[in-house]
Amino acid sequence: MDNATIILQSLDSHLDHELSLVLYGRAALNLGFDNAPPETAHSKDVDCIIPLSSLEDMRRDLQFWDAQEATNDQLRPRGLYITHLFRADEVFLRASWEKDIVPILRPRLKWLRLSRPSTLDLVLSKMMRGDDPQDMADAKFMIEHDKITREQLEDAFAVMNPVELVELRDAFAKARPIVTGFATD
Repeated sequence: MDNATIILQSLDSHLDHELSLVLYGRAALNLGFDNAPPETAHSKDVDCIIPLSSLEDMRRDLQFWDAQEATNDQLRPRGLYITHLFRADEVFLRASWEKDIVPILRPRLKWLRLSRPSTLDLVLSKMMRGDDPQDMADAKFMIEHDKITREQLEDAFAVMNPVELVELRDAFAKARPIVTGFATD
C-alpha cells in the first residue's frame, strides 16, 4: 500500500464528520493519476491546500486538528505524517484554480472527500522550489501525461496569483525555462 493511502486512512479513522481536502504534492500525483511514477507512492507526507473560502471553517474545526495530531502520533514511528496545510495564497496557483479541482476517487474513505488541483495548477505548485530535481521530474510527468503545451503554460503563468516573497519569485524564475522546455509546441 502506498504511503498517502496509509496516512489518509489513518486521518479518516480519527474523524467524526465529512471533510474535503485538496491534495497537492506527490500524494496528489500518486492518487490523482492512474499511471503516476512509482516513486510517488513512497512520499512520507500528504500536503494539502486550504481554499481561502474554507479557511475559517478549517480553523474552527478543532476535531480535524485533533485527528491530524492523532494521525501524526500514530504514524510517527513509520516516519509518515500530515503537516503541510497551506492556504491557497501560499501556493503557486492560477487565480481561478478552485473551479478546476479534480476529484480523487481512491482510496475509498468514510469521511474524507479528496480532490486535487488541475494538472496545470499542480505543475505551477511544483515550481515553488525552483529547479528541485524531484519537482521537475514530477512536472515533466504531468506535462507529458496531459500533453500540456507551451501556450497553456504561458497562459497559466499570466493568471497566477501574485507571488510576494522574493525567494519564491526567484524559485519560479529558475523553474520556468525548465518547465516550459517539457511542454509540447
